[in-house]
Amino acid sequence: MTTNIPGNNTKSTGERSGGEFIETVRTVLFAVIIALVVRTFGYEPFNIPSGSMVPTLLIGDYLFVSKFSYGFSRHSLPFSPPLFEGRIFASEPERGDVVVFKLPSDNETDYIKRIVGLPGDHIQMISGILHINGEPVKRRRLRDYRSQNLFGSRSLVPRYMETLPNDVRHDIVEEAGDNGSLDDTKVYVVPGGHYFAMGDNRDNSADSRVLRQVGFIPAVNLVGKAQFKFFSTDGSAHFWEIWKWPFSIRYSRLFSGIG
Repeated sequence: MTTNIPGNNTKSTGERSGGEFIETVRTVLFAVIIALVVRTFGYEPFNIPSGSMVPTLLIGDYLFVSKFSYGFSRHSLPFSPPLFEGRIFASEPERGDVVVFKLPSDNETDYIKRIVGLPGDHIQMISGILHINGEPVKRRRLRDYRSQNLFGSRSLVPRYMETLPNDVRHDIVEEAGDNGSLDDTKVYVVPGGHYFAMGDNRDNSADSRVLRQVGFIPAVNLVGKAQFKFFSTDGSAHFWEIWKWPFSIRYSRLFSGIG
């Protein structure tokens, strides 16, 4: 048995091991708490699994969403516990913001789209042109976008720069030209406390135009504003193919803003 020597600070092996274990647990606990605080009140990482926001966001993009941009609701917290109603420190999104929100039909699934309609707006698509309050949104033809499907085949699709009424500019693509199933719609009147959002890939996006699936977005369902991309991979390398990792990264998209 090891005995402490009077006048020294030495401890037994068991005591040292127990103290180190407690310190490790404490450090891990503090790290988890800090991560939860940052995730809840600061920034949360998301990845893009679909092409509905092409060309702004691509499958394999990883981005940070600011949770504080529009204030906080129960959806700001992990698992959306019903601890309070409405939003705290609420502020309004602007037309053109790219936002993450909880799908209104289940309040669980995260969607990412662009806000185009504010409360009280009249929104309509006419021959592929977005109309806001009866006025067509300006659209300028750009060089075709090179699209790639899940099987690797490439094609050129029409690309436009759209200018919203508040002068926010962003690119959109029209894979079916101006004859897609959602290129001609009825007039949508955005209710108070709700928003109308659309994908930049206009012919390949389930968004507010599809009322049964998405519809109008309640303000309480807003999770945050997409701020910048911190990583992007084209998916050509599996996780075990370490030798391919450097060639699958889209370096030009690293740490770039989202407009």
